[in-house]
Amino acid sequence: AGAASVSPYVVAAGVAALGSAALSRTRASLVTAPSASSQPDPGLASPDASVAGSAAAGAGAGAGEGRAGAGRTGEPVVRVPLGWLLDVGGAAVRARALAELGGTVLGEGIRGEAEQIALGHRPAVWLALRQGRNGSWSEAMLALPAPDDPTFAGVGTVPAVRRLAEYGWPLESPSFAAARRPLFRLLAQDEDPACLYELRALAGDPARARHERARLRDAAGAALARIGGEADPRLRGIAARMLVRAAAWLRSREADAGAVATEFAAPPSRDALAMLAFMPVFRSEHGQEVNFLLAALAATPPETGRGRRVPGVRIGGTLVEHPELVVADPIPERIEPGAATLPGLLTWLEILARLGALRRHDRWRQVLDRLLDARDRDGRFLRTAAPGGSDPFVWPMYPLGDVTSSAERAAEATFRLALIARLAGRPLELA
Repeated sequence: AGAASVSPYVVAAGVAALGSAALSRTRASLVTAPSASSQPDPGLASPDASVAGSAAAGAGAGAGEGRAGAGRTGEPVVRVPLGWLLDVGGAAVRARALAELGGTVLGEGIRGEAEQIALGHRPAVWLALRQGRNGSWSEAMLALPAPDDPTFAGVGTVPAVRRLAEYGWPLESPSFAAARRPLFRLLAQDEDPACLYELRALAGDPARARHERARLRDAAGAALARIGGEADPRLRGIAARMLVRAAAWLRSREADAGAVATEFAAPPSRDALAMLAFMPVFRSEHGQEVNFLLAALAATPPETGRGRRVPGVRIGGTLVEHPELVVADPIPERIEPGAATLPGLLTWLEILARLGALRRHDRWRQVLDRLLDARDRDGRFLRTAAPGGSDPFVWPMYPLGDVTSSAERAAEATFRLALIARLAGRPLELA
């Protein structure tokens, strides 16, 4: 926000040069990295996840599976083509692959190199330069930019913050520090019409205004959790009240299958689940409630076809549609790797993996296995997905690179699958 007097081209070019230099040093580190297996980083991996070194690459792989035997956890080893990701992936994929997949083998020093690569990603620089002096983007919260606009004009604060984090920017970045103030204000559901941002035209309708404030609250919570805000009591309070509402809704649904959600008894929204995904300590403290909620969603078949109902919430005497509510299994019944639904599928699998749900629910686990089996022998997922869409839930996570490059899209899908496998407790084999 404070770089308004500096040409964006100058800033982007300078930071990109840093990223290129960091990548060169990283390649040298990768060549000399130890091949022995190492313990996972507790800050990044699941407690029982492990990473096998590149010396075992190519050993025992099944045709078309990209997997090799079983690791110490009894889970099949997942081959990760790290060298290929560095060769063809965009800057965000390279940075995050190094930090989150190769960090335990390449050493802690690689994290600094990965951050420089991420900071050198030109789209990330453009996005950061869009931030206003009050910490928000475009005086909006949920808005998305035009799909073909590389400068992110009109992007809202929540998707901007989440996308910068997905680009691999360090959580202590000034952009995140400035964004926390407007985001935390949303958690209080301030009745000032200005706090509705681009939705302020609805301030005259009390029921809709309350609904939109609740929607903004969940979205802000997801963004704050993504940038490391879990310890803040305001965010923890929002998460705790969400679990109370979800438990009340589950009880009412047991008594009446056609029960309508209310302000005080409602299923979680997509953003609420994304918020929980980045609150591991809170989840361990509320494990029973979280596990009960996830088990209930997993046991409810996904609604498909024309008969699918749009979820709603009754506010006072008004029923307001709320399509972001998750009332059933969020994974589609039919899985088609490489289809236009792949970005949404990978987004949900990552959230469920971070929630610890892939280990406990067979159907979600089988979906991951099917996608892993769709890779080639080297562990590459070459069925490139569609270049994204207008879904505000998916946009912050995909695509992070050049949408016109099928190679970058393939590398991004490959990275996401490897990350999901690691989060689900699968041992990795770097190649």
